[in-house]
Amino acid sequence: MPEGLNSNLNLNEGAPPRVRPAMGEWGPTEVPNTRTKKRHRWFAIGGIVLILAVVVTYGYYIWTLLR
Repeated sequence: MPEGLNSNLNLNEGAPPRVRPAMGEWGPTEVPNTRTKKRHRWFAIGGIVLILAVVVTYGYYIWTLLR
């Protein structure tokens, strides 16, 4: 069978050793699970909304001072 038709499951083949993840028995170790990634995604969205609210509030305050 030609080599191009087989999929290579080793995704770290061309990467230098210093950037390869540490491999455990069932896969890479110290990789966040899906629940943690979802939680961090919501924290990031909340942080952006909070920063936007602070900027808009400060802009409104400055606008009222200049008016």
